[in-house]
Amino acid sequence: MREVAYKRAQPVSIRLMDNTQFQMGQCLTPGESSKFGWLTDNLKHMYLTKWAGFDLEKMVACTVLFEGDKDVIDREQKTIYALADKHKGINAGQTNGRKGYFLTFMIAYLRDYSFGYWLIGESFETSIPWANVLDVCYRVTDRIENSAEEFELPYAPMCSYRVTQLYDTGACVYFYFGFIFRGLADPVRKFNQIEALARDVVLECGGSISHHHGVGKLRRQWLGQCNSPLGNQMVASVKRAVDPTNVLGNGNLLGIVGSQKQ
Repeated sequence: MREVAYKRAQPVSIRLMDNTQFQMGQCLTPGESSKFGWLTDNLKHMYLTKWAGFDLEKMVACTVLFEGDKDVIDREQKTIYALADKHKGINAGQTNGRKGYFLTFMIAYLRDYSFGYWLIGESFETSIPWANVLDVCYRVTDRIENSAEEFELPYAPMCSYRVTQLYDTGACVYFYFGFIFRGLADPVRKFNQIEALARDVVLECGGSISHHHGVGKLRRQWLGQCNSPLGNQMVASVKRAVDPTNVLGNGNLLGIVGSQKQ
């Protein structure tokens, strides 16, 4: 992914999923309806594990979407496929690409569906320099997965990540985490506490408080670690100047600023 950014070959969309998301995607894939479906699945499995040499417990997947003029697409495809080959990757084809791309949209709606199975989950994201991408992925995952005993969770939490936006100096990393809350007292409070610990790790690794989800009320407790006092004063001054009656974003960022008169 870093080489794609270095070569300025970013397509319209490119998303690298870790093994957890890859396996989840396979679980959500409908079964083959034809009577020879079992044979097709076995051949795919044999191709990946025997011929290509992939470990299904470690392999990752990257979905790529190309759009634009033919010469632009040709250049991007040539560069990206060459990099995939360099790093022992394979082109899984358009059908699997569409499935993977669809999963990245659908995953947000699984949160509501999972409540019926006693699973609470959510995502958060950060923008981070390339040199720290792997570090933040590993450290955040380790912090979340090892919080079960600390918070008396019935099972170890799940944490997964993916790289979704590429820039010259860094990338956007999305984290998804959740845990089974059946029989657990006040699961929302414990969820928020674990997420806060994970965000602390993100900042320790040099990540931003958010990439594009904003700060608002939920993340403003970390604003002091990210902005200088002067920066926060500038935000407060702009707020007072353009919204003196405090109509917009009441309580966001630095808390309630300006007049509260009706």
